[in-house]
Amino acid sequence: MKIIFKIAKTELRNLFYSPVAWFLAVAFLVQCSIFYTYALYPYAKWQEINMNGNAKWKDFGTTLTQIIFLDPSGIFNNVLQNLYLFIPLLTMGLISRETNNGTIKLLYSSPVKVRQIVMGKYLAIMLYNLLLVLMVGIFMVTAAFNIRSLDYGLLLSAVLGFYLLVCAYTAIGMFMSSLTTYQIVSAIGSFITIFILSRIGALWQKYDFVRDLTYFLSISGRTGKMLQGLITTKDVLYFVVIVYIFLGFTLIKLRSGRESIPWFVKAARYLAVFVSALVIGYISSRPTLTGYWDTTARQINTIHPNTQKIVKELGKDPLEITLYTNLLGPGLKRALPEQRNNYLSSVWERYVRFKPDIQFKYVYYYDVKKGDSTYYKAFKHKTLKQIAERMADGNEVSMSLFLTPEEMRKSIDLNPENQRVVMQLKYKGRTTFLRTFDDPPFWPDEMLVAAAFKRLVQDTLPKVYFLTGNLERSIYKSGEREFRLHTLEKGFRRSLLNIGMDADTISLDTQDVPGDATALVLADPKTTLSDTTTAKLRQYIASGGNMMIFGEPGKQQMLNPVLQQLGVQMMPGSIVEPTHEEMPQMVRPYITAAATDLADDFMLLGLKASLREKNDDTLKELMPGVTAISYDLNSAFTVRPLLMTIGQRTWLKQGSFVTDSAEIVYNPQEGDVKGSFPTAVQLTRQINNREQRIIVASDADFMSNTRSGGGFLGVALYSWLDYNKYPIYTPGQKPKDSKLLISSRTANVLIVAYVWILPALLLTLGAVILIRRKRK
Repeated sequence: MKIIFKIAKTELRNLFYSPVAWFLAVAFLVQCSIFYTYALYPYAKWQEINMNGNAKWKDFGTTLTQIIFLDPSGIFNNVLQNLYLFIPLLTMGLISRETNNGTIKLLYSSPVKVRQIVMGKYLAIMLYNLLLVLMVGIFMVTAAFNIRSLDYGLLLSAVLGFYLLVCAYTAIGMFMSSLTTYQIVSAIGSFITIFILSRIGALWQKYDFVRDLTYFLSISGRTGKMLQGLITTKDVLYFVVIVYIFLGFTLIKLRSGRESIPWFVKAARYLAVFVSALVIGYISSRPTLTGYWDTTARQINTIHPNTQKIVKELGKDPLEITLYTNLLGPGLKRALPEQRNNYLSSVWERYVRFKPDIQFKYVYYYDVKKGDSTYYKAFKHKTLKQIAERMADGNEVSMSLFLTPEEMRKSIDLNPENQRVVMQLKYKGRTTFLRTFDDPPFWPDEMLVAAAFKRLVQDTLPKVYFLTGNLERSIYKSGEREFRLHTLEKGFRRSLLNIGMDADTISLDTQDVPGDATALVLADPKTTLSDTTTAKLRQYIASGGNMMIFGEPGKQQMLNPVLQQLGVQMMPGSIVEPTHEEMPQMVRPYITAAATDLADDFMLLGLKASLREKNDDTLKELMPGVTAISYDLNSAFTVRPLLMTIGQRTWLKQGSFVTDSAEIVYNPQEGDVKGSFPTAVQLTRQINNREQRIIVASDADFMSNTRSGGGFLGVALYSWLDYNKYPIYTPGQKPKDSKLLISSRTANVLIVAYVWILPALLLTLGAVILIRRKRK
């Protein structure tokens, strides 16, 4: 070891007596300074503007650590993008300089071993790389004083990724330096090798034989997880393996210079190093042997504890996930074989971390939806097989990969899934589907995956029954006023079907309320309820059943007989809210503090924090046509408004009015009443040893297909009725590093100090050392 340290010391001396090392250090420092200070200054400026102009302004609401250090305009991304330009210049003379100066012969003839030479020189470069890390560390320490509650774990993970990548690049450069006596050739060779390793992961991904090999060898994206604060053993060991490969190659090359052996022996040595590295890499990348460490303050790379609990319920029993890909269906490009590694990494790795024995299977086929003639019109006079052959040729995939419709239907019929990309989960004889969607994320998010897992382990599922028989809103129709989108629509991310709840219809005229009903929904009946239906509803409510009731202005008489039992009534008339932008019946009540307790939805939690900190009701829900709700405070139920209109802007208009002609005028003589009115309320009471929960809303359109089923609020309503068992909410923590501790003037001082003064001092130090060395 002493000899290795002596060689490292000598090599370090040579580095710092070379202008190249100083030039690279100064250039690197300037680059870091620019990307840090110029990212910091705008936020400091806008923070001052916001704080001076808005007394309620608290912070940016986003993580400044991420923005300044890891965003595309941040330090790490820009440094890593340009890193391959620095390292080859640094390493190009490590071995070739010894050869050109003739000192390599002295080393060979000395008692120093080749292994010690290689390790000593590489140790010197590793120490120089630490200098680069220290330069980045300057800005990390500065950020600790500039940003409130800096995410230290995220930055330490990113620094580790940066250092490992630099060490891998220098190992490559060292090997290239041993191949030639020309330093410029060595630098070019390093550029080319790094370029190949950066691009090889995208090559030959269609072929099963080489897909995993090229994906493993690819250096591109290996620091991606570390830059996001997730350290995995397979990523760390990848860089160790790359260093091992190229240091091993360097050792073999130098030894061959002092030995006379056949070429095939040399080739065998290179092959032995390469194969052993692949074996190490393969073993280390097995899910059961992979370790994970989420270093971020908010654990953003780890599935939510709610999801972890469900995954734990799966136990050690095998879970099989089959990806079905239709050559003629939407989403093909995302699910072809060349995207398989991306699919596993982006969709499933977070869950494999907690259940490493998940089995993944892939089935490719071609078919069209029943009754869909789109392809037949586009490819006239062609059979389905001929159309599929054309599409396979256009996508550059082998037709032999795809099953025919007949072969596919022998095992499963995916026509109910619209013949699109879908995943089927199998566990203990149970199956469920995980769907993809026509939106930018495409793949299911954690809420949907957790719901699918829960379906596999839970014997009974929540079931919501929608009443029929009186022209209520339909869960089967796709019209603009209907309820299909948020209930049974498989292509809608937040439909009840996808978040883990089943929906069905029932007519109380001919059927009784099923015993498995989680809740009943009475959605805008247009005819009078029969005595049978009314009696069954009253009995259901009296026995403590949960329910959701939606009405509409002009049809109060349909629901008020049922609502009377609750101590609630829909008032006569319609609420109007005249504005310059909308028709007067387009009312926008605000979401109350009570509504924020409905569920752990991210938007509701954010609103709750906003109300707590600012007492500011700013989040509103559009209700196109709504009336006011009155309730008896002395009833058996505790009533809390969920949506309230703004008193200064709205009034309850009596009689009929035309919305698109004359201006609506407030007329108290006709019975108009101005004020703040509830348009949706929640009712609770203790009965039969549990809490009964009922929702009453005086508008049904806000839950319709055109309103995306009420959005996040609609999902929260159903969740509350199910006692928040479904959906599986996975709310993240609010970032704490969302405010700066400095002014824009201080940020300006940092620009001058870091962009100009600090590099100038480093340049002066380097110049002094080089001049003194030259004089000696």
